[in-house]
Amino acid sequence: MACVKLGSKADAFQRQGQAWFCTTGLPSDIVVEVGEMSFHLHKFPLLSRSGVLERMIAEAPESEEECAIPLGDIPGGAKTFELVAKFCYGVKLELTASNVVYLWCAAERLEMTEEYGEGNLISQAETFFNQVVLRSWKDSLRALETCDDVLAHAEELHIVKRCIESLAAKASTDPNLFGWPVLERGGPLQSPGGSVLWNGISTGARPKNSSADWWYEDVSNLSLPLYKRLVAVMESRGIRQEIIAGSLAFYAKTYLPMLNRRQVSGESSTRLTQGAMGSPLSEDDQKILLEEIDGLLPMQKGLVQTKFLFGLLRTAMILRVSPSCISNLEKRIGMQLDQATLEDLLMPNFSYSMETLYNVDCVQRILDHFLAMDQATGCASPCSIDDGQLIGSPSLTPITMVAKLIDGYLAEVAPDSNLKLPKFQALAAAVPDYARPLDDGLYRALDIYLKSHPWLVESEREQLCRLMDCQKLSLEACTHAAQNERLPIRIIFQVLFFEQLQLRTSIAGCFLVSDNLDGSRQLRSGLVGSTDGGWASAVKENQVLKVGMDNMRMRVSELEKECSNMRQEIEKLGRSKGSSAWGTVSKKLGFKMKSQMCSAQEGSVSNQNNNGKSKVEKLKERHVKHKKSSSISDKASVSSIVHS
Repeated sequence: MACVKLGSKADAFQRQGQAWFCTTGLPSDIVVEVGEMSFHLHKFPLLSRSGVLERMIAEAPESEEECAIPLGDIPGGAKTFELVAKFCYGVKLELTASNVVYLWCAAERLEMTEEYGEGNLISQAETFFNQVVLRSWKDSLRALETCDDVLAHAEELHIVKRCIESLAAKASTDPNLFGWPVLERGGPLQSPGGSVLWNGISTGARPKNSSADWWYEDVSNLSLPLYKRLVAVMESRGIRQEIIAGSLAFYAKTYLPMLNRRQVSGESSTRLTQGAMGSPLSEDDQKILLEEIDGLLPMQKGLVQTKFLFGLLRTAMILRVSPSCISNLEKRIGMQLDQATLEDLLMPNFSYSMETLYNVDCVQRILDHFLAMDQATGCASPCSIDDGQLIGSPSLTPITMVAKLIDGYLAEVAPDSNLKLPKFQALAAAVPDYARPLDDGLYRALDIYLKSHPWLVESEREQLCRLMDCQKLSLEACTHAAQNERLPIRIIFQVLFFEQLQLRTSIAGCFLVSDNLDGSRQLRSGLVGSTDGGWASAVKENQVLKVGMDNMRMRVSELEKECSNMRQEIEKLGRSKGSSAWGTVSKKLGFKMKSQMCSAQEGSVSNQNNNGKSKVEKLKERHVKHKKSSSISDKASVSSIVHS
């Protein structure tokens, strides 16, 4: 660190307990009291350098003993006045970035101007500050840190403003553009040619390039008021918003220990949580800091990581900050919810009531913010499902990602027995239908919820299952749902119907592809002629296609056989219990099944009878229970379940 030597006399000061003495051979005739420290000095050296001390000595009563002069408001306290007194006696002083602000403010307070001697302390301190401190990043930062102790005096002398302007100018300059370094953070010095210096000798080695965040750690040592002013000046100088936001995130992690509990990077969490100002902040101070960080962060998508925002929100809930701060954080997260992970959403419930294990209400609000923003920006537009494919623009990708994320979250919170049906249903229904290309994730969440809440009545189960579109289930999900005893009977029939429909559509598509292939092969053979290798390849493709179609035909035959067995069993049941018992059931199904869906077209599959009968028996037992509970009065024809 650069320094300037003042004076040439040897140090003649000695300390004895809480008193300083000047051993010049003459007895002291004045005692200056600064706090708890007493300085036994001589009048002449003091009044020859300070206008204030000159007046105070003149106004002191004449006495043979030492006169006492109190200086309780001296900037920097006793330690600074010790240096001032030594300067008055001509003792060598070393001006540094750590003491120049104290000495300058104290000299101004004592009126140590050029009228009381050429090269007085004010001019020396000001010259050092302008020519040395402001030219160095490290010295400017250190001087600004010391302003906290003498803030009023430093503001009056514009020291704070000049330090901040110097730091902002250096932070907005790319250090890689200059051979001589702008920043001095304890690394090696560089020559004007850009090579690393060792004892003033060029080594030829090139320094490492600096990234845009090189100043984050340095400014995190500042107090919050000074840091806020520095950030404001940096913004006015045009520093990019993402760089400012990155600095705010680093500052928050430095003083908010709870943000580092889930830290996974190689950064030392111990160093961050200790805080740059010594002891960790109290909860009240952390609360104030978090609210200030929220106010400083620009309301813009993608400036900081979504994980960091969730950490801020989690910390805000623990510290119980203002509702407006929590609402702002939820809005920020909602703007970039498509970048979140399932782990981020799993926030524990910190409320006193502890109704649920996870804070489902908060996730609901975040999702509402995302959907509102999505609608406002015009990213979401209605689309349709055609032949099982999602029709829409590529801009639907974020909302599709959010739909998948919410379905995963629903599956995680579904086992909570305290999670009420309306709350679960509201979160699942908040996602638009067009945002889900498939409902497999939603079906999984519904199944877990039904399994964890077996006390739900049939009407509640049906109400919950209406959230799911059976047409948007994959074949694997349909197969699972058809055997799921937790689903209502109406949903199982819908699943079976649409499973057959999907299989028939797939088979029709295969026939179409096969016809196109045959036609294209005939065309190629007529125009060019086929070789032996091409014929063998075509035969192989044909065989693979036939095997795939045969498998699909067998699956359709199995389903049709099961449906036929179900119809026969239901007709038998109807003859024994009454022909109109199932009329109401057919009305509840909500769709019409054509008779051709239940007629075997590709031959009988006798080895599947046992499987079909077992499903029918299960459906019969569930229907009997359902009929007893609901007390169905009106009866219709049994055959209406198939021919309605």
